[in-house]
Amino acid sequence: MSVECPEIKCTLTIEIYGENEVKTIKREVYKSASLALCRNEFKELTLQVNTMIGKTCKTRTVLIKPDQISLHRQFVKEGKLTINFKDSRTKLFLSNAPPHLMVVFLKTLAAKLAKQKNQATVSLRTKLSSELGNVTEMVSPVTVKDVEKMRLNEAGGKGLLKCRGYTPKVASPLTTGRAIKRKRIVEEGKENMTCASPRLAAGPTPKRQATLSRRPRERAAHVMTNEQKYVLDAVTSGKNVFFTGGAGTGKSFLVNKIIGILPPDTTFVTASTGVAAYQIGGTTLHSFAGIGSGAAVISHCVELAMRSTVAKQWKKCKTLIIDEISMVDGNYFKKLEHVARAVRGNKLPFGGIQLILTGDFLQLPPVVKGKEERRFAFETSAWQRCVQLNIELTQVKRQSDQELVSILTRLRVGQCWDEDTAVLKSTRKHVVEKNGITATKLCTHTDDVNMINKRELEKLTEEEKTFVAFDSDPSLKTFLNSATSVEHTLRLREGAQVMLLKNLNIIAGLVNGARGAVTGWNKNGNPIVKFMNGTSHEVKMETWQVKSGGVNVVTRSQIPLRLAWAFSIHKSQGMTLDCVEVSLSKVFECGQAYVALSRAKNLKSLRILDFVSTCVRADQKVIKFYQNLQCSKPLLQTRFGEDVNNLVYDS
Repeated sequence: MSVECPEIKCTLTIEIYGENEVKTIKREVYKSASLALCRNEFKELTLQVNTMIGKTCKTRTVLIKPDQISLHRQFVKEGKLTINFKDSRTKLFLSNAPPHLMVVFLKTLAAKLAKQKNQATVSLRTKLSSELGNVTEMVSPVTVKDVEKMRLNEAGGKGLLKCRGYTPKVASPLTTGRAIKRKRIVEEGKENMTCASPRLAAGPTPKRQATLSRRPRERAAHVMTNEQKYVLDAVTSGKNVFFTGGAGTGKSFLVNKIIGILPPDTTFVTASTGVAAYQIGGTTLHSFAGIGSGAAVISHCVELAMRSTVAKQWKKCKTLIIDEISMVDGNYFKKLEHVARAVRGNKLPFGGIQLILTGDFLQLPPVVKGKEERRFAFETSAWQRCVQLNIELTQVKRQSDQELVSILTRLRVGQCWDEDTAVLKSTRKHVVEKNGITATKLCTHTDDVNMINKRELEKLTEEEKTFVAFDSDPSLKTFLNSATSVEHTLRLREGAQVMLLKNLNIIAGLVNGARGAVTGWNKNGNPIVKFMNGTSHEVKMETWQVKSGGVNVVTRSQIPLRLAWAFSIHKSQGMTLDCVEVSLSKVFECGQAYVALSRAKNLKSLRILDFVSTCVRADQKVIKFYQNLQCSKPLLQTRFGEDVNNLVYDS
């Protein structure tokens, strides 16, 4: 498999500096620029830089030599990169670039530079006497052979990729000239990984297609389905998209891919709950919107959003991602749409902001108080105006057990066959404990969870250790409690059943949701946990970063563990659990039983204590909504033929 190197669109600053990089002689800033890796007529690696001033495009070409370029890539995941051309004393500062595409760009550069080290240098005399015309081609895709050559260089101590960065190096002043001639035409519909975030690997695997994956055991999890690629294409084309799907169909995975291909400065990532927002590196929708609970009248909501810091966010935003849209109240969503148009002074749907909505309305619904009528976002006129494309993901990645997948598919829409009931009831006899680790009991109510965990911890006779989180802003303790999955105060004893709350080592199975038991303490007092796969690991303090108010970043440092004799169904959403015990006798919401059962990897890891078919329920309004989606065009269905940019209307 090969990986196409993308053209990077970004904000670009060019600086020419004096000796010892002390003084900047000249500085140019371009809000719109693009960079592409190319080869010239002598097959030498070049960097083509296109900058825009108004409608005028200026093209400059740089000859890249491995010993004359240095890269500062500490903030690549934020879409930032610095390239230093030593001979010409010129630095390029890239910002607001799509992070995932930037990663592909850098890895391609590293592979091509490693390959070029083995090529003979073209002399100046040969160039001057050459009759070849000036031609610039896009570089060919990175292949497994390219990666192998790069790894050989690394083995010899000349690697380009290091733990803290690499220093391939480029020379030659920036010169104007040459337009790109594409070396290879990609046929329409041909699969490629342009938008993916590939990982470097050791090479081809026997009897299987070679890939650029550093973690071959996880390769299948990183391969995008055609449905997911369709969503990415729709997002890059500027459509307002709603993509949905059952549990385990890769919605969160796809959200992270989307975030990686969009400019970070103008893309705002939100979710309906704090924990969901943290998982995708965003903030809560309420925090971004700045209108409080949204209970006030629309005019007051607009006033709140007009405050300088809040309005600045609204006006800067070009793309708004909302995860777990199913839990956003419909009235709140409608008010947001009105606020967007008012604050931005734009009558287009949602003020001209591109919307990317995701979630499953057949899972947990919006929370309502008392006898209030529940209203979903899709029931509002704002949804009808804004959403152009509805896409349903159907390929389940969490469960490989096809019997469980089939049962869950029916439970999701409120159907439970007699055969399903028999299978699920039979799980009561399953022994899911292993290596001293008991099953996590999923409960419908938080009070039950707290009571069970407290009771079981107090049964242990060993000395108790207490771990108190360090918060960068102690006044935001309550906010951090809701925005992260980790508790401010954690009490542990030897023998305590725990759940890991952060990915520590994916290859070793130390992932978010992994189950284990505390077996002791190290010399520093950190807990040693034996996990279900038999791995023992010292769990050290980790740090969570959360955006507060959509701008400020606050942190919490804590041991990434939680007592796991019991866990709430609500907080388990999005998790995959090693061993699960479910009590469904107190189910009170539509979709609650489905969410609980879909946490299990397979039937063997699931034990249901009290299954009755009546606990399986789905909201009929949601069923009708999904039926309408599927009736028009299954999976990939365009709701509106007209362009959203032409939909202008009055309030």
